Amino acid sequence: MTKNETAAANADGNLAYKRLLLKISGEALLGDKSFGLHPPTVQRIADEVKKVSDLGAEVSVVIGGGNIFRGLLGSAYGMERTTADYMGMLATVMNALAMQSYLESKNVQTRVLSAIRMDKVCEPFILRRALRHLEKGRICIFAAGTGEPFVTTDTAAALRASELACDAIFKGTKVDGVYDSDPASNADAKRYDNIGYGEVLQKNLRVMDASAIALARDNNLPIIVFSLDEPGGLAGIVQGRGTYTTIN
Repeated sequence: MTKNETAAANADGNLAYKRLLLKISGEALLGDKSFGLHPPTVQRIADEVKKVSDLGAEVSVVIGGGNIFRGLLGSAYGMERTTADYMGMLATVMNALAMQSYLESKNVQTRVLSAIRMDKVCEPFILRRALRHLEKGRICIFAAGTGEPFVTTDTAAALRASELACDAIFKGTKVDGVYDSDPASNADAKRYDNIGYGEVLQKNLRVMDASAIALARDNNLPIIVFSLDEPGGLAGIVQGRGTYTTIN
């Protein structure tokens, strides 16, 4: 869907994206800290998610765990990779529970569904149950990745969005789209309004990992890359306005 098409959809009184999956990195929850959660940052992101839910969109979220533990880093220091990846999955559960707590403090019904069973703290991921939650207006936060090692949370996001027949994956970053180089170090970096999956892979633009991009491509699932730091930015895009890059 082009920006003109999304704007037209919104003009007709419909949301440009009715069902979406938001991918947030664990690092996005750091704020000005070097490790763990920064509560004001988690609250701010929860506010952005609530705004979209209040519009009537069906919202699901996948959060990484890199602010607590990253499996690749553990394996680089000699830890067995499978064990390290499972530890990373547990980190995503902690982040998901924190986000759920902040959302529910704002009277937003939220469910955490984990790919690894831990019934004391969250529900197991069951596709039909997740769909039912979304239809009832509840926000679903998917934790523990795919439940398998050697798979990133980017790929988990693409998988869940495909299973749920989402209209798009929303990838929140620190910049307002996809650039041909790092805009923080190159003032002449070019931002794309639209870019193809193949070009992202060919140029190694590192928006998401290659398997996530390929999975989105195979399921004709657009990826919307936007700035998570812009207040109201996510809600604006869902209504067909704002600055972002569409990968399709």
